[in-house]
Amino acid sequence: MRAFVITAPQQSTVIDIPDVHPNPGDVLVEVERVGICGTDVEFFNGEMAYLHSGNAHYPIRIGHEWTGRVIEVGDQSDSHWLGKRVTGDTMLGCRKCARCIGGYQYLCEDRFEIGIRNDYAGALAEQLIVPTLALHEIPNSLDETIGAMVEPGGNSLRAFMATQVTPSERLLILGPGTIGLLCAQFAMAQGVEVHLAGRQGRSLEFAKNFGVASVSTSDHIPDTNFHGVIDATFDEAMPAKALDLVEPGRRVVYIGISHKPSLIDTRELVLRDITAVGILSASPGLAQTIEIFSQGSVDPRPLVADVVGLSEAGKVLSGWRPDGAGAGPKIHIDPRK
Repeated sequence: MRAFVITAPQQSTVIDIPDVHPNPGDVLVEVERVGICGTDVEFFNGEMAYLHSGNAHYPIRIGHEWTGRVIEVGDQSDSHWLGKRVTGDTMLGCRKCARCIGGYQYLCEDRFEIGIRNDYAGALAEQLIVPTLALHEIPNSLDETIGAMVEPGGNSLRAFMATQVTPSERLLILGPGTIGLLCAQFAMAQGVEVHLAGRQGRSLEFAKNFGVASVSTSDHIPDTNFHGVIDATFDEAMPAKALDLVEPGRRVVYIGISHKPSLIDTRELVLRDITAVGILSASPGLAQTIEIFSQGSVDPRPLVADVVGLSEAGKVLSGWRPDGAGAGPKIHIDPRK
C-alpha cells in the first residue's frame, strides 16, 4: 500500500510498504479521508514538541483526523465492525495504569497517539490499523468530509462545554481557524452569543459567513463583558489577553498551543476568581460530536476548502492551496487518489 512519510523537516515522500494485517483486538481500515491540522504542520516543519522530547522521531507517518471503512478484523476482534464506517480515538492508552482504568486513557503516560506519538502509524496511507476499543461508528447519513471532522469536532466541543457558558450569554473565541469556528458552531447551536477575533486576513473574512455577533481583529475586540473566552490560537500573547477579557468568576479555556512559552499572571486568576481550563484531547467528546453532527445542528463541511490526493500532502503541509479551493481553513486528503 501507499503511505505518506515525513523523513526530515520540510522533506516528505510517498512510499510503497508491505500490506498490513490486524493483530488480535485490532481492525484494518481502508482510509477514505484525512484532515491536515496544525500538529501535522509542526511535524513537517520540525517544530513539534514530541520531536524534541523523544516521543516522536523521523521518519514519521502522520494523520489523526480520519474516517474509513473496516475491511478486516483481527483475532479476538468483534466481527460486527467488518464493513462499518468508522473513525477512531487518537489516544491509545496502556489500558493498565490508574489513568486508563479511571477513563483518562488520553492522559496515560505511556500512551500511543495515532500519527503523532510513540511511532504509531497515522492515517495518511491507504490503510490503517486501529484497536477496536478506539473505534467510533459513523452513521451512513454522514459523508466522508464530516467523518474526518469528528476528531477536531471533539476537541472543539470539549472546549466549548468547558466554558460553561449558557444560552444568551456572550462567548469570545480567539482564533478563527478550524477549532475556533467549530467552537463557534457548537456554541451558537446552544443559543450562545458568539464573538470571534483574530488576525486580519482570509480566515477572519471567512469567519463572517457564520452568523456570529461580531468578527474583529484581536486589537479591536468589542468593549463588552464576556462570560467565557476560548483561546484557540498559536500566539503566545493570547493566553494573557484571554484572561484580561473574561468576566470575574468565569472561565478561560485554552486549546491553542503556542510555539513559545506563554505567560499569564496568576494573581489575575486568584483576585478575579477565574478558572483556567486546558483541553488536550478529543477523546471524551467524540461520541457526542458524532451525535450532534448526525442531528444536523452543526455542519463542519464549509470549513473544508478542498480534497486532494496523497501525493499532494507534502505541498499542503508547506502551505499550498489548490487552485479553485474554497475559503475554509481545512484541506482534506483522500489516500485513494
